[in-house]
Amino acid sequence: MKLQLQGQTLRLRIDEAELAQLLGGAAVGNRTRWPDGRLESQQLILGDAHGWQRHADGWQVALNGADVRAFAARLPSRDGLELALPVPGGEPLQLLFDVDVRDSVRQRRGKKEEGA
Repeated sequence: MKLQLQGQTLRLRIDEAELAQLLGGAAVGNRTRWPDGRLESQQLILGDAHGWQRHADGWQVALNGADVRAFAARLPSRDGLELALPVPGGEPLQLLFDVDVRDSVRQRRGKKEEGA
């Protein structure tokens, strides 16, 4: 999973293998060990609704499973899922979730050619 953070916008991009994990019920994540030795993790899971939760060592984003499955059915696509997560007393966190379009084209074109 690749993370891009700027201001109140968080982009989470995964590849086709990570999408398969996510759709299979597993979490997808990223871990970073900082120069002070602290390890932080970021996770993406499917749930009943969109949401965000902080953990002692990082955070977790939950995406609505039905929305992700509908999105996956229309891949490859340059358009991702966009949503806003409320922030108490502040501007919402804009979240963009997408699947690497080049990886989708490679993976899905190969599957179509195998089936032809």
